[in-house]
Amino acid sequence: MRADIASMPMQDRFQHLFAVISGQRFLGKQGLGNEVPFFICPFKPEESLEMERLQRQLINRLEQAGVRILEINLYDLSIEILKARDIWSQILEMEISVSKEQLKELLQGVLDPETHLVPAIAIKLASTDFDVLFLSGVGEVFPYIRSHHVLNNLQSTAKEKPTIMFFPGAYTHSLATGASLDLFGRLHDDKYYRAFNIFHCEA
Repeated sequence: MRADIASMPMQDRFQHLFAVISGQRFLGKQGLGNEVPFFICPFKPEESLEMERLQRQLINRLEQAGVRILEINLYDLSIEILKARDIWSQILEMEISVSKEQLKELLQGVLDPETHLVPAIAIKLASTDFDVLFLSGVGEVFPYIRSHHVLNNLQSTAKEKPTIMFFPGAYTHSLATGASLDLFGRLHDDKYYRAFNIFHCEA
């Protein structure tokens, strides 16, 4: 039953997410067995708009319950970084004349998770009082930012508070291949095994 929550109506998923995230067990990082407190909230890519609405409602409801949420949208953060480095307008100009592959390589360099993206996240974490980190915008930054690279580099930075990544795809586990973040339900090469599926968590 629990494995099917991800395919239940949005209102049921909302109730589950609220119950889990507002619980002392979750906020206190209990029962993780020394693993980093990273959680994946998978959803079907075609549900993106509904999931955005759910996130807004969830943040409001959690804040009312005294749970402070820091939301970081990876797409918005990427634009912030590009503007801060004075290369945003250059990239907009270049987009017309360079190939998609060249643009992807450029963005991968200037938004590299280890050297640029995660340090920018770390600044936000250090300057905000929060209880739970929400990461969104995963689909919008593909293919120049891959979610497993973000999570791998966040492990040392964001281990103090629970982190939930809202993920447009599936988080699958198999004995043969291990755990994999399958973006849009199609890309199966992103191996990441240290996160928990939040729909499998008990409230």
